[in-house]
Amino acid sequence: MSRLALQVVDLCFGDSGKGTMVDYLVRRHAATLVVRFNGGPQAGHNVVLPDGRHHTFAQFGAGTFSPGVRTLLSRFTLIEPYALFNEADHLSSLGVHDALTRLFIDERCLVITPPQQIANRLRERGRGAAAHGTCGLGVGECVADAVTRPDLALRAGDLRTPAIVRRKLADMLAYKRAGLSDLRSVATTEEQRVLDDAAWIDVAMEACSELVERTNILTPKAANALLRDSSTSVFEGAQGVLLDIDHGTFPYVTSSNCVAGAVATGVGVAPQKVDRVLGIAKAYTTRVGSGPFPTELIGAIGDRLQTEGKEFGATTGRPRRCGWLDLLVLKHSVRVSGLTSLALTKLDVLSTFESIPICTGYRWRGEVLTEFPENLEVLEGAQPIYEEMHGWTSSLDGVSRFEDLPDAARAYVETIEKALGVPVDMISIGPDRKETIIRRHPLS
Repeated sequence: MSRLALQVVDLCFGDSGKGTMVDYLVRRHAATLVVRFNGGPQAGHNVVLPDGRHHTFAQFGAGTFSPGVRTLLSRFTLIEPYALFNEADHLSSLGVHDALTRLFIDERCLVITPPQQIANRLRERGRGAAAHGTCGLGVGECVADAVTRPDLALRAGDLRTPAIVRRKLADMLAYKRAGLSDLRSVATTEEQRVLDDAAWIDVAMEACSELVERTNILTPKAANALLRDSSTSVFEGAQGVLLDIDHGTFPYVTSSNCVAGAVATGVGVAPQKVDRVLGIAKAYTTRVGSGPFPTELIGAIGDRLQTEGKEFGATTGRPRRCGWLDLLVLKHSVRVSGLTSLALTKLDVLSTFESIPICTGYRWRGEVLTEFPENLEVLEGAQPIYEEMHGWTSSLDGVSRFEDLPDAARAYVETIEKALGVPVDMISIGPDRKETIIRRHPLS
């Protein structure tokens, strides 16, 4: 195992700034390996460099801008070859020409196929008003198929054998054709073509072959050796604790585990081998797609947060729902993930508010709740109880020390720290990697 290991986990519904933090930590601690241990192509992590270059990392670790840093996609990550190559092309246009040679893939990773992506989108459309808010990239469908029809599941190790790839793609197509007959009416012309014509299989075969040639597909033993031989590793979580399939707002969740403990099952690393767990949270709350959101702001203030924070999905471009910070959500996430420190992002977005509410409890049917209720009915009917904090109306541009923040901004951070019982080590006040205030280094 690496001599130093740091894990990054999103504490809310994703989109909290994991990319910026991973990029910083990789450079600060001279990490040699970034491990993505859950999620797939739907999990976009943004990194903006001081020279203006910007990339949304989805199937590469967010430390890839640092020369020589490798990415390991562990067994519970999912890959989509077309999107992966598109991402590599974008990285190349930004001057990173060796991203594919630095990409290592556990042979047990699931590979998402075109019929699964189509099935994912058709099922979502078929739900109508009860839609879950899926990204439509086939992640949930692929995971479900691996459980119910493991014989059809295409895995990275299969890509070494073209005959297996062709058979599994053809069998998956037949399986989806049969299972989607009731939903064909909501399919687009292009989706109908893929389901009716198997010609796309030849193109997919070429992409799979290219993936084998240009990346590194590893046996479990080789993946373990890569981890062991890396001096410092950063485990980059995807999405967020409130989207965890077991600890999130079910059924409005993803199809994997997003809590800190997922690194043990996803990578095969004993929990005590991870030196630090850094939780990431915005200074307010956002959510993409459907699902309960007690502090959501409908109207001018929510729109203002969305505009000031540029709250649009990194992968889909969908507008994010916005609301005030919810301490019950964060307490729940801290409890199930066992954090050692926090990183608070987008504090600068709150700089124009004269008063900033923080949710300290819920009111439900006359009862006051001070802990997060893992019950959908309660969450959907809960009304937030707020404590009003003084805002600050001065810009945070150029601030590099915690002591130089406005008094009200420092009080806001300290209130969060006290409520959660976890130190806030890092504060982001802008998208650039340089716009990060360090109070304590997470590995110090």
